[in-house]
Parts: sequence; structure tokens; C-alpha cells
Amino acid sequence: MKIYGIKNCDTMKKARKWLDDNGHTVEFIDYKKDGLNPELLTEFVQALGWEALVNKRGTTYRKLNDNIKDSMDEASAIKVMLDNPSIIKRPLLIKNGQYLLGFKAELYQEFV
Repeated sequence: MKIYGIKNCDTMKKARKWLDDNGHTVEFIDYKKDGLNPELLTEFVQALGWEALVNKRGTTYRKLNDNIKDSMDEASAIKVMLDNPSIIKRPLLIKNGQYLLGFKAELYQEFV
């Protein structure tokens, strides 16, 4: 299993603690430290849709220019996510080609 996100994110910390407490080993990929390439992000977008990946409740999104937010489509969303990985909803857990976005213990219990 792999989990993608940002190390200092509180939700990431909860997800990683839950996985560890429940005996699951995962490879952690930090968007900021390890980077995010366009091919991998495109894979995520194809699997989940760009709308699901863009965290519209976060500070990074709120700081975007209104013109960018109002005209966002898949191509512009990918550019924004590559330029600002903090805008990507997290965590993203991947197991056997299946994707789970966000963290809820009950969903993780079913997924892993």
C-alpha cells in the first residue's frame, strides 16, 4: 500500500497512526518533499476526477485568484495541483489499484 499526502497535515497524521496501530505497513509519499510528477497526478485524476482531488475547503484553494477558481477545468486543475500540492485533498491511499481519498477509520477498516 502507498499513502500520498503532506507530512504535517493533521488528517495525514491520523491516517498514518490508524494504519500503524492496526498493523498495516504503507509507503508514505510526501507531495512536498518527494514531489509529484504530471503522469502520476494524471493517473489520480483519471481514477478519481479532478473535482474530488482539489480541496476546496483548504486555505490554498481560498487563496487562489477568483478567475482561476471560476474557470478551473481538468487541465488547469492539474497545473494548479502541480504548482501547489497543498491543494490536493489528502490522504490518498492506494492498494491493489484501488483508491481511497480522505480519512475515516470505518472506511479504512473496509479498504485495507
